Amino acid sequence: MKNLQSNEFAPYYENYIKLVPEQDIVKGLKQQKEELLHFFKSIPVFKHEFRYAEGKWTIKDIILHLIDAERIFAYRALRIARNDGTALPGFEENDYVVFANANDREYESLLAEYEIVRNATISLFQNFSETELLRIGTASNCSVSVRAIGYITLGHELHHKNVILERYL
Repeated sequence: MKNLQSNEFAPYYENYIKLVPEQDIVKGLKQQKEELLHFFKSIPVFKHEFRYAEGKWTIKDIILHLIDAERIFAYRALRIARNDGTALPGFEENDYVVFANANDREYESLLAEYEIVRNATISLFQNFSETELLRIGTASNCSVSVRAIGYITLGHELHHKNVILERYL
């Protein structure tokens, strides 16, 4: 279903979208949830707060970043799907990580929250009509469609999984 048009997402999201195979968004969200939960559970405890370089995020930081970003992406999708013409602001991910205090949390609580948020995103996208999925709004000063937000969510998580595999494990 991908066949996204260039006006459906900002160019900087293309790298995320490219990571996602041609598939139904809901199917992808469900499959990815299971795969990422398994992946995160397989990471050794001593790596949970590991930083591969000074000032870099820990795996706990990354998980909470994924949760925060998914909530924001879902909120944008909801607003746009409901034909809210308000231009939606961006967010500074590094500021979120600093104030989220992920490393003060239990790893299991992060995984539980990830699963809850993903289930909410699945429910949201399951109930969008084709018309709503194609609706375009503005977020971070760029045009974006509801369906592109679904693929961005999937690709964003794949990107961070790849970073973890390359730099943390």
